[in-house]
Amino acid sequence: MTTIFEKSNNINGISFFEGEEKVNFIDEKFLRKGDLDLPQTSELEVLRHYKKLSDKNFCIEKGFYPLGSCTMKYNPKVNEMLANLDGFLNLHPALKDEDVQGALKLMYNLQEALKTITGMQAVSLQPAAGAHGEFSGMMVIKKYFEVKGEHRKKVIIPDSAHGTNPASAHMAGFDIVQVKSNDKGQVDLDALKELLNEDVAAIMMTNPNTLGIFEEHVLEISKMMHENGSLLYYDGANFNAIMGYTNPFLMGFDVVHLNLHKTFSTPHGGGGPGAGPIAVVDKLKDYLPTPVITFDGEMYHRNYNLANSIGAVKGYFGNFGVLVRAYSYILMMGNELKRASGDAVLNANYVKENLKGAFDLPYDVPCMHEFVLSGERQKEKGISTLNMAKRMMDSEVHPPTIYFPLIVHEAMMIEPTETETKQRLDEFIATMLQIAKEVDENPQIILSAPNNAPIKKVDETLAARKPDLNFRLDKDNE
Repeated sequence: MTTIFEKSNNINGISFFEGEEKVNFIDEKFLRKGDLDLPQTSELEVLRHYKKLSDKNFCIEKGFYPLGSCTMKYNPKVNEMLANLDGFLNLHPALKDEDVQGALKLMYNLQEALKTITGMQAVSLQPAAGAHGEFSGMMVIKKYFEVKGEHRKKVIIPDSAHGTNPASAHMAGFDIVQVKSNDKGQVDLDALKELLNEDVAAIMMTNPNTLGIFEEHVLEISKMMHENGSLLYYDGANFNAIMGYTNPFLMGFDVVHLNLHKTFSTPHGGGGPGAGPIAVVDKLKDYLPTPVITFDGEMYHRNYNLANSIGAVKGYFGNFGVLVRAYSYILMMGNELKRASGDAVLNANYVKENLKGAFDLPYDVPCMHEFVLSGERQKEKGISTLNMAKRMMDSEVHPPTIYFPLIVHEAMMIEPTETETKQRLDEFIATMLQIAKEVDENPQIILSAPNNAPIKKVDETLAARKPDLNFRLDKDNE
């Protein structure tokens, strides 16, 4: 077709480029010979497609996320901006120390901050996540006894503990011995005494424990363990309840790991990246994974030369972007970290007191940053905790952690965090009370839930046992 303009000017079109640009820096054998088997669509349509998909995802910016034991709280966007600064984002881990002084200074300052927060004397930033930090901590304990010439093989773990605790200890080569909880949800001291002998290397605990209850006899426990020649490991995955009020060192612990992607407000989703630094008392500092960051008064260095180090547990020196985000959060909060813990504890107790009449509360005591309800009452009426969790999704509430800890039947582990307003907590309370009412008055709406989510009720058993993970191009709709 010829346009009117072209007719009037006796022109048949304009060529902007002569010839064809050839790719000559890639070997011909690596170049595709045919066209890609992709749908023919525009960039705009592709963007719209993926925007619609992303809108189906649930996230902390979209709704309430009371995921007990995981601290799904808001992550300030300033952390993200700082982690994406060119000077941080484009660093290569193999650069020489003298060329990355800013990055090393940040890591050194973060080590010092975490020493203050935990009360410990030395820190390694290398572990990449919580369970990784646990494993590293248990390897430190193992190496400590090996150097001493003691072949202790047992690690004591409370029956309420997170499942990664026995897994990490077992991977480090220890045998697991379980100690029961008492009627207050705390470690049973008499049962612990019966387990102590010269073969016990350590006890793994967290305080507050996984039930959200503070171990009031922790000093007695630490004394018992140390008199037995054993060490104490602190699972600091969720540090939200105690910052600024106390620390693991004051409780008598020897090793602690922290999840920076929980307490210290770095992204927590998609499987990572995370960061699980470990901190130790002075006598264990030479056992830390390397490198640790040191300062000689003039320059910062990556120190690989610790006398009894367990060695590197990750390539290079950790997930640096997560470390930047955590350091930004600590600087921004300062002494307000204590307030964050106070607000987290206040919010948890507020929600607990408003829900304990509608659900069973196995341990009716003041909680710390989280608490555990039981759906046993509802289960007797044919509605499981899983059913109720799916019903929460209809109110833009992410289900809490369910069926954990294992010592509570039909468990619902709820952590409101410190970043939620009273208004949002009241909305969640109203949702939970409504669900409790529906159990009696309209159980079918719970059994069919979720009713408003992008994916409706599915067969969990079938999905777990026969997952369909294969991509198939629909030939009928090509």
